[in-house]
Amino acid sequence: MADSKSNKRKCSFCGRPENEVGFLITGMNGFICESCSEQAYEITQEALGQNKKAKGGNTKLNLTDLPKPIDIKSHLDQYVIGQNDAKRFLSVSVYNHYKRLLQHDNGDDVEIEKSNIIMVGSTGTGKTLLARTIAKLLHVPFTIVDATVLTEAGYVGEDIESILTRLLQVADYNTAEAEQGIVFIDEIDKIARKSDNPSITRDVSGEGVQQGLLKLLEGSVVNVPPQGGRKHPDQKMIPVNTKNILFICGGAFDGIEKKIAQRLNTHVVGYSAVQKTTQIDKTNMMQYIAPQDLKSFGLIPEIIGRLPVLTYLNPLDRDALRAILTEPKNSIIKQYIKLFEMDNIQLTFEEPVYDYIVDKAVEYKLGARGLRSIVETIMMDVMFEIPSQDKKEYNVTLDYAKKQLEKANLARLQTA
Repeated sequence: MADSKSNKRKCSFCGRPENEVGFLITGMNGFICESCSEQAYEITQEALGQNKKAKGGNTKLNLTDLPKPIDIKSHLDQYVIGQNDAKRFLSVSVYNHYKRLLQHDNGDDVEIEKSNIIMVGSTGTGKTLLARTIAKLLHVPFTIVDATVLTEAGYVGEDIESILTRLLQVADYNTAEAEQGIVFIDEIDKIARKSDNPSITRDVSGEGVQQGLLKLLEGSVVNVPPQGGRKHPDQKMIPVNTKNILFICGGAFDGIEKKIAQRLNTHVVGYSAVQKTTQIDKTNMMQYIAPQDLKSFGLIPEIIGRLPVLTYLNPLDRDALRAILTEPKNSIIKQYIKLFEMDNIQLTFEEPVYDYIVDKAVEYKLGARGLRSIVETIMMDVMFEIPSQDKKEYNVTLDYAKKQLEKANLARLQTA
């Protein structure tokens, strides 16, 4: 009896009875087995992916929709204060790169090569923010990779291919999307060649990594482990063509100012040469950076050649820090005001508080990141107490800001 009853219940899609399948999912007027439900899911995912392409998703860039360099720069201006030279370089390079992807074969044998970018600037000047903002504007997959963890294959650390694993993960393993993405390699200066290293061991995290990056930067088909980690013979690899991936590299290059100064003073002979050196702005040597300075710092010539667009970021002065605190769309102060709005509390700051925060950031020499640390220290007690109180508004005074910062510094001294 049990057999005849189970045979009456069958999958409405494949027709197999209940005793021939793993289990049946019961609906209002029918049943579906686990095998058919899996196939239905795969068909749905495939259809959604095709609809995304048809609607002009990330996999297809349209030249008419591609913002012009001036439009890209004006968008960057809303989020990043100053750094006009870096914005212009980035806007032109990114525009040319994605315009190149839409190049049609006109039979003239002119193939436009991609222009990877290297940005040099001290910490907290906005290198990562610039790259992230551009990727968000263009709606392309974007990932940030720290070069300090990369080593040659076979050594403790991450393989070079892990860079592309992260890009694939961001693109939901859609290879077509990933192959049009942007990769920001941070701390590129940390893989400089250590020529003065007295150790007899191999430089597996320096020049070895630079050699491994060459094929990625120039453009080649790389077999990428889908879950990252080390390669295994039985692991299924995903081939990714890096020809159309834009690589933006950034680094502080601490101490490169000395290399620039040495180069600028190389041919100082006679009175006219002395006059020429006096015109150099010694407070911002980074603006005179050239590819040979990167070579003397420790980057190999081959990798410098594959990063043809070289730009710099100016150090942040007091006026720039003051603007960063309040003016951008996602400024630090606006973020805290938004946090309090979620609790229906109107947060305000006295004007002198801003100047006090900037003065402390200049003193600590941490760039824009220092602003966030200082504001967080000032606001910690308020954020802890106010949500539990029945208050509709709160005003941060200069005396309160000073008291909070002094209290935090004193606490750190006592625990040290």
